[in-house]
Amino acid sequence: MKITVFLVDDHAVLRDGLRLLLEANPEITVVGEADNGREAIERIGQLRPEIIIMDLAMPQMNGIEATRALAKTQPSAKVIILSMHSTTEHIVSALDAGAQGYLLKESVGAEVLDAVAAVRRGLFYWSKKIPEKVVLDCKLRASKSDAPTPLMSLSRREREILQLVVEGRSSAEIAQALNLSPKTVDTYRSRLMHKLDIADVPALVKFAVQFGLTPLQ
Repeated sequence: MKITVFLVDDHAVLRDGLRLLLEANPEITVVGEADNGREAIERIGQLRPEIIIMDLAMPQMNGIEATRALAKTQPSAKVIILSMHSTTEHIVSALDAGAQGYLLKESVGAEVLDAVAAVRRGLFYWSKKIPEKVVLDCKLRASKSDAPTPLMSLSRREREILQLVVEGRSSAEIAQALNLSPKTVDTYRSRLMHKLDIADVPALVKFAVQFGLTPLQ
């Protein structure tokens, strides 16, 4: 039986390239794709793929939040995070969310088949270009359940609003997208900024980029 894979990335060219690489292997079939985490959750629920290759930073809903949601709704699916970043913060965020692999975009062509094979066997896949010191640091940080990242201090709703704020959405636009009142959105925004000890939106954007919540570079 073929390995079923679902692709999530906001760049169509990258998705097309991944599809070609994966389906060159006769044991793999790509069953679907999406360009943001919110759409991915809906489609994955319908298609139930075995493995998901998920971009870290995407608009609307990033790969960390989508992975966290899928860990609850599709616990048998295995997620490989795809990222440009090899920092401890990014990788620990992926581990915390429930990812089973972390693949750097710069080496995706050479490693994607190895990553799929590894996570299917129940192993965590570390991209070969991640420095050994970072891998060791990530394993140490992940083993300390009493040392949460700043991101983990936020509720799911606060993380959703954080991403939309740094994408430049107004309170009214966020309220419409999440079916909330603008006043409630403002309350959430104030609360999350207080939790993170961040005083303004530029600093919030910097934080979001640091933890891979937004495609802004």
